[in-house]
Amino acid sequence: MTDYSPVIQKGPATVAEERRERAVLVGVDRPGLEWPLDSSLAELERLADTAGADTVAVTTQKLDAPNPRTFVGTGKAEEIAELARAHEADLVIFDDELTPSQQANLEKVMDKSVKVIDRTALILDIFALHATSKEGRLQVRLAQNQYLYPRLRGMWAHLASNRMGGGVGSRFGEGESQLEVDRRMVRKRITTIRRELAHLADVRSLQRESRYGSGMFKVALAGYTNAGKSSLLNRLTGSDVLSYDKLFATLDSTTRKFELPEGREVTATDTVGFIQKLPTTLVDAFKSTLDEITGADLILHVIDASSPEFESQADAVHDVLDQIGAHSIATLDVFNKCDLLDEETLAGLRRRYPHALFVSARTGQGTDALIDALSQAASASDEKLTVLVPYQRGDLVSLAHERCHLISEEHRADGTLMQMLASPAFASAFAPFVVEDEA
Repeated sequence: MTDYSPVIQKGPATVAEERRERAVLVGVDRPGLEWPLDSSLAELERLADTAGADTVAVTTQKLDAPNPRTFVGTGKAEEIAELARAHEADLVIFDDELTPSQQANLEKVMDKSVKVIDRTALILDIFALHATSKEGRLQVRLAQNQYLYPRLRGMWAHLASNRMGGGVGSRFGEGESQLEVDRRMVRKRITTIRRELAHLADVRSLQRESRYGSGMFKVALAGYTNAGKSSLLNRLTGSDVLSYDKLFATLDSTTRKFELPEGREVTATDTVGFIQKLPTTLVDAFKSTLDEITGADLILHVIDASSPEFESQADAVHDVLDQIGAHSIATLDVFNKCDLLDEETLAGLRRRYPHALFVSARTGQGTDALIDALSQAASASDEKLTVLVPYQRGDLVSLAHERCHLISEEHRADGTLMQMLASPAFASAFAPFVVEDEA
């Protein structure tokens, strides 16, 4: 696992090359939890595995409210330290976010060789491992720095030692504590990253405006991590977007164009997967990527039908969609991985969710119905037109074939007679050539 330093980035192959660390997981059972503690800890174990750590022990405590000093009780903290010692653990992972003071107090209880981290730090670590594009890496670095800033305790003394060691040029920053120096360094780093991200966001915005200006119907795939969004995108578009059976396999949004049966072209965009307790810093850092969702005409909410926690996972997705202002966009629930269900379970889901679609990206089951639903959604606001386009306007004939639903086409002496369904974005282009419907 990485050491949570925002100045060090690791590639995906690093985990396989390193010795896997040994982790103790800690959960607190409190009143009003949205997820059962066992399920949340099972997901935490999978997150730890994705980051490169093996879980060697799990411990829990029931509390009405977290202890303000150590999150768990003082006695429990000592017990966790002993558990880590007995299992020769390298780190202790808490299922909830720790305050900086709680983390510092817990580290005092543990052996010096044992790291104490929380779920947020673990997710940031995984994002650092899987970010591949320049924008993705910057987004992760921004989130890491925002997370680390309140937790600074003079942890980067070595970075300033060359400057503070005496002699000419060494008096820069004299009178400041090391903590102040570190904080200033991180603030500067955050500012620099934000500036770079703003530039990349402008580029992404121009690309997005180009797609929007094309008038094409835009579909965004959103869902819980590992629900199979990338696999479904590959199935729909015939592309080869990376898809693995692991959490957060893909972070960078990917847009592909494909053609519906009636000839209309649409775009489909795969987006970063969501998770319960998704760190707010990540939602903020990935804003430009998540804007792909808010600019869509239709959201395909991909749900892992095989997961026993699919309802809670769906709620977590809706929470993030609300955070980014996408709750008002038309959404279609798509239950994926239905090939893993028996007929009775699948029939029960169909009865409970009559307006949802049920597919398997792996086998292709149900994708014809999904494509039909996309066709209906894309043509919902279409106008029915009959136009006679002069032969010198071949560009409009091409537009009709690529962007509209062509019902009929007839070549006449004075031009091409077409009956079509066209979206409002394109109907105006054909307005001068509208004729009465001869039918």
